[in-house]
Amino acid sequence: MCFYSGHHEEFKDFFSLEDGVVFCNDVCSVTEDLGHEYNTDQWRLFTDLSKVSLKVVLLHKGNRFPSIPLAHAANMKESYKSMKLLLGKIKYDEFKWKLYGDLKVVALLLGMQLGYTKHCCFLCDWDSLDKNHYVNKLWPK
Repeated sequence: MCFYSGHHEEFKDFFSLEDGVVFCNDVCSVTEDLGHEYNTDQWRLFTDLSKVSLKVVLLHKGNRFPSIPLAHAANMKESYKSMKLLLGKIKYDEFKWKLYGDLKVVALLLGMQLGYTKHCCFLCDWDSLDKNHYVNKLWPK
């Protein structure tokens, strides 16, 4: 015996599927249906990447409201092109949310190489594999 709830039915019209991405096509209406007052300054965009999927959710600034899923892409490689497609689908340019994510997301958005990198830190440019970082050196006056 199987039983499936139909909680998603009322929100089904707010989401679309294109190019392998499921995304919200009307953020303002979704927040209104959830009973939240929509104000761009009160919401932050959180992005998470993994080797098998890309996920985007809206987080409330004060954590008073639950997160709102905006986009999900399965079987999409973590690349700048994929991220650009995902942000384009949710109309990031229109809303201008502050973007949150881990260092991998930041590196990706800054156009840095992912995975094994010689200079993996985006804050500094030193060789992360060099063994001589902490060697004391006597410098001439």
